[in-house]
Amino acid sequence: MKKIVALLCALLVMGGSAQALEVSAPSALLMEKETGAVLFAKDEHAKLEPASVTKVMTLLLTMEAIDSGALHYDDVITASAHACSMGGSQIWLKENEQMTVSDMLKAVCVVSANDCAVALAEAVSGSEEAFVEKMNQRAAELGMEDTHFCNATGLPAEGHVTSAYDIALMSRELIRSHPDIRQYTTIWMDSLRDGASSLVNTNRLIRFYEGATGLKTGSTDSALYCLSGTAERDGMELIAVIMKAPTSTQRFNDATSLLNYGFSTYTLKTVVPESALPPIPVSLGTQATVQPVLGEDTHLLLEKSKAGGLQQTVSLPESLEAPVTAGSQIGTLTVTAGEEVVAELPILAGEEIPRVTFGQMLSRMLRTAFLCS
Repeated sequence: MKKIVALLCALLVMGGSAQALEVSAPSALLMEKETGAVLFAKDEHAKLEPASVTKVMTLLLTMEAIDSGALHYDDVITASAHACSMGGSQIWLKENEQMTVSDMLKAVCVVSANDCAVALAEAVSGSEEAFVEKMNQRAAELGMEDTHFCNATGLPAEGHVTSAYDIALMSRELIRSHPDIRQYTTIWMDSLRDGASSLVNTNRLIRFYEGATGLKTGSTDSALYCLSGTAERDGMELIAVIMKAPTSTQRFNDATSLLNYGFSTYTLKTVVPESALPPIPVSLGTQATVQPVLGEDTHLLLEKSKAGGLQQTVSLPESLEAPVTAGSQIGTLTVTAGEEVVAELPILAGEEIPRVTFGQMLSRMLRTAFLCS
C-alpha cells in the first residue's frame, strides 16, 4: 500500500507543470521530505562529483552515532595528524587540538570544515577508511545506486561520485530522522575557540531565503558549484539539489527557483478520519471487537488547486473472524478531489485478537448456560 500511495504522489507530481520550470545547472532535483515525491528532475541520475555535499553522509553517520549513544555532543575529540592534513575549507585544527563533537559539527555545517569532518569520521569509526566503508554501506541501504564515496570530505578523488537523486535521498534521511541537525545548519554567523574563530555560513540561503533550514554546499574546480538546499514553509519541507552549476550565484538562483516552484504549487496535508472509526465485531476471538486505526503514512502531497475540496470514503468490513493480526489491513480510507482518487490509505487492526481455544470456548458456553439457568 505504501508503494501505491507513493505512485499516486509521483503521478500527481509529474502531471503538474514541473516541466515548465527551468534551471541552468546540468543536473538538479526537487524532493518533498515526508513523501519522498520528486517534484522536479533534470538528469538526476548523472554521476557527478559532489564536492563537500558529500558531508551530508558524514553528518548523517555522525548523528546516527549520537542517537545510538556511541557518541555525545559534549565528547571531546583530539585532532589527529591525518585530520589536520586536509586541504580546502577548514578551521585549521592543530594536531592534538581538542574540540567537542558539537563544535566540530558546527564547523562542518557552517564552514564545511574538512579537518573537522575527518576528525568526526575517526571518532565514529576509528579511521577515515573505516568510516568511508560505512558511508558506502549506508548509501546502499538508502538505495543510492549512483554513489561511490572515497573520503569523508568530498575533496577530489577518482571515482568519488554521486547524483542529484542520491543526494536528495541522504539529505531526506538526515533531516527526517535527525532534525536536531538544524541547530547547526541554520546558523548564519557564529564563532569557535571562545570567539577567536569566526564562522559565516557558506549557504547563503540561510540568510536570504525565507524558511531555509540548511543543508550543505560544495565546490571544487572539477565539481563546480553544488548544493543541497532545504527549506520549510507551512509544515512542508523541500530539498533542492543542484550539481555542477557554473557559478556560486547560479546554484543559489537555481535552488531558489526550485524551492519557489515547490512552495507555490504544492501543499502537504495530513489525513485524519472525519469521524471516529467504529470498532469491528470479531467472531471466535478472545475479545468481541477490534479497533481500526489509520496507518502511519498519512501525509498527502497535493497541488494547491486540489487541496481545498478533499472528500473521504471509509471502507470497513461488517465483521472479522479471529485471529486478527495487529497492523494487518482491514479496510481503506479513500481520499478524492472531485472525481479523482488522490490516495487510498490503509486502515489497520489496532491490536491483536487471538482465536479462542477449545477450552476457552467451553468455558464461555458453561458460563453462559449458568447465567441463563
